[in-house]
Amino acid sequence: MKKSSTVGLLAAVACFLDADVMLHGAQGETNVEIVVTATRVETASRQVSSSVSVLGADRIEKGNGNTLSDVVRDLPGVYISRSGSAGAETSVHIRGAASGHTLFTIDGARMNDPVSIGNSYTLDHLLLNNIERIEILRGPQGPIYGSDAMGGVVNVITKKGEGPLSVDLSAKGGSYGTFEETIKASGGNSLMNYSVGVGRLDTDGISSAGKAYGNTEKDGYRNTSASLRFGLTPSEVFDLGITASYIDSWNALDNYGGPGGDDPNFEADYEQLFLKLSPRLILMDGFWEQKLGVSFAQHDRTYRNDPDATTFEYMRSSYDSYNLDIDWQHNLRFNEINTLVLGVETKEESGKSDYYSEGMFGPYTDIFSKQTARINSAYVQDDINLWDRWFSTLGLRVDEHSIAGSEVTYRAGSAYLFEATGTKIKATYGSAFKAPSLFQLYSSYGDESLDPEKSVGWDAGIEQNILGEDAKVGISYFKNDFRDLIEFNFVENKYGNVSEAEAKGVELFASVNLPCDIVLLANYTYTDTENKITGEELLRRPKNKYGFDITCQVTEKASIGVNVLCVGERKDLDPVTFETIDLDSYTLVNMVASYDVSKNVQVFARVDNLLDEEYEEVKGYGTPGLSGYGGVKMTF
Repeated sequence: MKKSSTVGLLAAVACFLDADVMLHGAQGETNVEIVVTATRVETASRQVSSSVSVLGADRIEKGNGNTLSDVVRDLPGVYISRSGSAGAETSVHIRGAASGHTLFTIDGARMNDPVSIGNSYTLDHLLLNNIERIEILRGPQGPIYGSDAMGGVVNVITKKGEGPLSVDLSAKGGSYGTFEETIKASGGNSLMNYSVGVGRLDTDGISSAGKAYGNTEKDGYRNTSASLRFGLTPSEVFDLGITASYIDSWNALDNYGGPGGDDPNFEADYEQLFLKLSPRLILMDGFWEQKLGVSFAQHDRTYRNDPDATTFEYMRSSYDSYNLDIDWQHNLRFNEINTLVLGVETKEESGKSDYYSEGMFGPYTDIFSKQTARINSAYVQDDINLWDRWFSTLGLRVDEHSIAGSEVTYRAGSAYLFEATGTKIKATYGSAFKAPSLFQLYSSYGDESLDPEKSVGWDAGIEQNILGEDAKVGISYFKNDFRDLIEFNFVENKYGNVSEAEAKGVELFASVNLPCDIVLLANYTYTDTENKITGEELLRRPKNKYGFDITCQVTEKASIGVNVLCVGERKDLDPVTFETIDLDSYTLVNMVASYDVSKNVQVFARVDNLLDEEYEEVKGYGTPGLSGYGGVKMTF
């Protein structure tokens, strides 16, 4: 079709829908929430068809949490369970997907550990210093993220400095011998920007093996973290970004949950190094934007357990791995209607494992020397904006895994805004895959013939503004089908593609801004899961989960907030009998408060589990009771 004919047809359709509306992009908007995770291009959230939650710096800070798991656990579609005290293994289930089906990124660079069993990431080690916002994308995201994003993506975006030098100092302490100190500094001008954060967290912790089963030995945790972001803009068409972070942690563990789980000698060290270089070049008066991302993430884990009164076992193990990722993305902005995203990516993941133990059943060794896998990828995505009210995205990706072969994933999404009524309807349909981890391929239980796990999912929803934009409600239905899931095959004593599953449900949310600076947030998630082979529910996926937040600026200097998280019954595995059991529902009530003593000094406090609820996130493992924390923050 000729160009003139195409423009004429679009104009005719535009006039049919609204004679006063012309073809255009978003113009003149202020205070628009921007997300980057949904399409890998900066996009106004009103234009996004995917289900995405954004936690800004203000909400993260007011929550007074310690780690990433503290601030994302009450979001819709997300369930987090931790096996005991701080620093213990943490599972994340998004829309019923397995924990390893969530891709974790920092500034868009992948962080998952390829030598962990499911190529997962322990988000409990990530402290909250130097974070600008967190974006949580739900649903399969294969075309733009490749392997690991079957359930969704959690993207931590670090702070970009601006303005004169600003320094924040904070210190807090409280229950379970907990102390945390942080220092943050940031600033910037038209040539350069910078931000840096350093934090230290110490806690005596609780017994990882549940106190209700007679376990009393506390499992402590120590974490020292540092984060840096630096940007250089020597011209209008070129800029360079550098992100770096380092984590060094130690934590005590228990043998298992349940009776007799205490183990005073079981401990672990974790070290993480992350670097990313991201130059950007803009050519042809903004038509062609190139983004090159080169990132490196290294994970080193070691475990030690000596004989003691509770166990005769001697154990030493280490797991060392790294991800090297190079991504070259091209954004072609043909006009205000159409942006085409093209890219190529190559990822190398490498790791080794060394496990040795002596116990009641003699010595046991599980060692695999350094192994490497590579994924080469090409992807394309077309973003279409018609009349600044109809937004569509089409994506396709081809991945070639050096061991598991090739996979093709796709995704289509569309959202339409009814400006007159403040209504948004949206729907997406897409696929994703997850390559086997190096542990599943090469350990003593591994199998190099494993196929990738696969998923296909869709969702549809509606969002409605009420009273202008002071109130908003939304509802979405989702359904995901998983096949070729990798699980341990007890018959063959190794990992295999032995399972299929389904997850479907409903997510609801509401937000209301009331007079006197009162903000209400509420959400509810219903998730129905089924193992298609056994017909049973999937473990640790609650059918019902809802959360409620209310924050109030009581005076110009004082604020208070209340958070309620309710989690329904769910299935789990008894660590002693290995039978499937039901975990009881629970309700947690938390409170936060702050007071500005002066322009530069703020005191704050937090109370967790106000009702002193006794509950379990994982069968046999402990959880904190009523606890309180307080501190001071100074800004210069």
